[in-house]
Amino acid sequence: MEGPGHAYVRKQCRHCLEPACASACPVGALHKIGMGPVIYDDNKCMGCRYCMMACLYGIPRYDWEEAVPYVRKCIFCYTRLGYGRQPACTEACPSKATIFGERDDLLAEAHRRIAETPGKYIKKVWGEREAGGASVLLISNVDLSFLTEDHSLGAQPLPETTATAMHAVPFAFTGVLAVMAGLNWIIDRRTARQRDRSHE
Repeated sequence: MEGPGHAYVRKQCRHCLEPACASACPVGALHKIGMGPVIYDDNKCMGCRYCMMACLYGIPRYDWEEAVPYVRKCIFCYTRLGYGRQPACTEACPSKATIFGERDDLLAEAHRRIAETPGKYIKKVWGEREAGGASVLLISNVDLSFLTEDHSLGAQPLPETTATAMHAVPFAFTGVLAVMAGLNWIIDRRTARQRDRSHE
């Protein structure tokens, strides 16, 4: 940290408890696993980029420099978690500014740090309640609302508000296919008639 009003902050996936990106993905390429991380399966991804539009924090990004671009985001080092290890970022942090553990324990630690040093931090834990809460929690001496696309974020999980629209996607997709098939049939018939007339 450099003086009042300045801080270094990582802009990373917050691994929401009810992730909007996963609810927006029509093929399940993004999904939350039991250990907490929101992970990505590039074998399922069809490149629709709904996740990019749905994420409150602007996290999923496409690697456009690759011939076949895929989403890039923090996956919480979930393979390390499977071996009983912690994410690389928390393991490497020498000052314990970034720590790893159970969410309830981390919340308690965040509130303890705020109470223990009055005036050092804003009395808020980012990720505690916004949009249903997150697995990555932040405390700071500056307002971190700028990390969120919607600064008026409430406590309601976003998938609850987007569920109706997302359930409509398969039907809309099927409807568009039906319309396109119908147009193709009409065009083929007209082309065939014109061909028949030209041979008369």
